[in-house]
Amino acid sequence: MDYIFVARSKKGDGFGDDPATSHFVAVPGNASNILFKHKITKNEWRKAVMDEAQGGTPNPMTTGDIVFYVHGFNNSQKTVLERHRKIKKGLAAHGFKGVVVSFDWPSGDVALNYLEDRDKAKAAAHQLVTEGIALFARLQEPDCRVDMHILAHSMGSYVVREAFDDADDRMSVASQSWSVSQVLLMAADVSVHSLDADNSKSSSLYRHCVRLTNYYNPRDEILSVSAVKRIGVARRAGRVGLDKPPIEKAANVYCGEYFKKTYPALPVDAQHSHAWFFDDAVLMQDVFYTISGGLDRNEFPTRGVTDQGNLALQAPPG
Repeated sequence: MDYIFVARSKKGDGFGDDPATSHFVAVPGNASNILFKHKITKNEWRKAVMDEAQGGTPNPMTTGDIVFYVHGFNNSQKTVLERHRKIKKGLAAHGFKGVVVSFDWPSGDVALNYLEDRDKAKAAAHQLVTEGIALFARLQEPDCRVDMHILAHSMGSYVVREAFDDADDRMSVASQSWSVSQVLLMAADVSVHSLDADNSKSSSLYRHCVRLTNYYNPRDEILSVSAVKRIGVARRAGRVGLDKPPIEKAANVYCGEYFKKTYPALPVDAQHSHAWFFDDAVLMQDVFYTISGGLDRNEFPTRGVTDQGNLALQAPPG
């Protein structure tokens, strides 16, 4: 089963592109799309996720892992499901035994809807907190410690940043002691400045996570296009990385040289330059090391160091 909670309105046999209350779905492995008939109750969904999360972990301090995937803009539900499954497969190939769940917010599947999707992303952030982060935070017990991680792609990084900011403004959530372990941003469609240590927009994000890892690629053609669409062009964290020196909790992983060597014919294909993460075994291995917590972030075999002292993705030796 693929576990997804959907913040879209019902439309026919499936879901549309308008915001709505959350639906909890368990999609069979042989289904090619997310349908309304896959809906189960919140309690059934929560129990199923928690049971699958505790499949074993290399971290002796926890009993399991949940990875929340938050997709970007211009994603159909079919694409969301396909990428959800690629993450599952990619992590499992390196030994991950937890569970991957997805938060499916109402982005459209038309590139021209960028600004409309951004408004919907901000609205959906509240549901990510109340139906996702807070839901599982309440279940944490000393003898049942499941680590939560968030993997966000593109505008999904904006959803996550807004969700954490929103959480601290809501008494029902802020009054709890809650945190996630790893936050991983891929091709983050947020401004570099918004992730600065002293920026109020990200203070909650840094306060409630153990570490934030920003994977960035200067050859990302989609982010260069999206930057042109807003008044007052701001550099995107997924294209140029975090400002230096980054906050101590943040790991800035440069993917430009690895991408150039691995996919030498690109970035002619702009979409691939933005979404190659989902199909790349080395990247998924680096994600696995990150969420496993067994190695120092500077000791991953999937990381080297640039001539400027920055961490860089690399194929493991041998």
